[in-house]
Amino acid sequence: MSTTYPYGVVPGDIPHSGNAAALANAILAVGVFLGGFVMFEPAPYELLLAATLGIWFLSGLKINRSILPLFVCVFLFSTGGILSISQTADLSDGLIYMTITIFLGLTSMFFAAVIADDMGRLRLIFRAYVVAAVITSTLGIFGYFNAIPGFEIFTRYSRAMGAFQDPNVFGPFIVAPILYLIYGLLTRSVTTAPIRLAMLVILLAGIFLAFSRGAWIMMIISTFLMYLILFLNERNPRQRLKYIMLAIIGLALVVVLLATALQFEVVSSLFSERAKAIQSYDNARIGRFARHAIGFSLAVEKPLGLGPLEFGLIYGGDTHNIWLKSLLGYSWLGFASFLTLVLWTLIGGFKLLFRPRPWQPYFIIAYSVFIAHIIVGWIIDIDHWRHFYLVIGIIWGCFTLENRWQKYCLRMKTTGPVSGSPAFNSG
Repeated sequence: MSTTYPYGVVPGDIPHSGNAAALANAILAVGVFLGGFVMFEPAPYELLLAATLGIWFLSGLKINRSILPLFVCVFLFSTGGILSISQTADLSDGLIYMTITIFLGLTSMFFAAVIADDMGRLRLIFRAYVVAAVITSTLGIFGYFNAIPGFEIFTRYSRAMGAFQDPNVFGPFIVAPILYLIYGLLTRSVTTAPIRLAMLVILLAGIFLAFSRGAWIMMIISTFLMYLILFLNERNPRQRLKYIMLAIIGLALVVVLLATALQFEVVSSLFSERAKAIQSYDNARIGRFARHAIGFSLAVEKPLGLGPLEFGLIYGGDTHNIWLKSLLGYSWLGFASFLTLVLWTLIGGFKLLFRPRPWQPYFIIAYSVFIAHIIVGWIIDIDHWRHFYLVIGIIWGCFTLENRWQKYCLRMKTTGPVSGSPAFNSG
């Protein structure tokens, strides 16, 4: 994606062409790619991005004013977590946990800033994301079927987990790449369709074999939302008919893949168990839902929470609810900050869904996936999911691009085109 800007739009001193820009973009792509390989902590993802953040900001990358609300919410969310640590007897584990939270919050601002600096990096980010998802899914698939000796390390509890520590994180990680490939099949050249389709099949197999109910729910919700928004934005009746036909074909393909997978007894038995809406550990005496009730009662009495990890130590299981986690692990301040961030992102982003912009497809995908994360957040903790912060960064980066677009249009109305300035567009 080649990018040109109106006069005075690009901030900072980072060059957008030449060897320095190529190196910077390569490091960015590698950083996103490494997000698909988190089998231990600190992972290569953290190590590379920690160095990258410092280099980019020292090189002149700036936080645009449009990103400041994100900064404030992340800062207050982290501050709430630090306040909550004061309620624990052993501060060490809580401090490590909060260090990771602070770092991940910084990555969201970093991704927003680099996207705002050059909208062309959106495609770079998504392509690196897709490659990582395909590779880590392939590892999980091979491990699940014992196709290669030693690859069982990419499974857990007879479920594919790729190069992650948990199938319930691996599954949600590949939702955004699935949407990106579906969008490509809908709108891009048919010559590349076989490649996109092959990668999509791998990702669908990976998310299925993860046997993560949350990931399945996320894929269904986000795919439906993206498809609905694209359909509403499309004014060409023939293109709308194409969307409908491809949706039917896609559903048929999913049914065929599902039927094929269920021919394997090991798959069908686990699927019948995991497909149940309520699992035994959900409604046990101190199961997931019982812990929710206990936790929200505690939260009313403890404005500073219990500490980032204390609830799980006390009740033998994590909160498995991002709102409860915010209250007990990040205090009332952290809860209010997270709620503000979610509402600001949802409300501020809604109007952008229906404005034709060069970055609109990427924004629609990220926004749809963000909503799916928030919904699934009612049954699982997502505060340390690295890709969740990447999605937030993409959305807020697009907020800044929209802000500049509006300023440019206003300038054009009042003063006319600036001599020698290119158009704000993307090829």
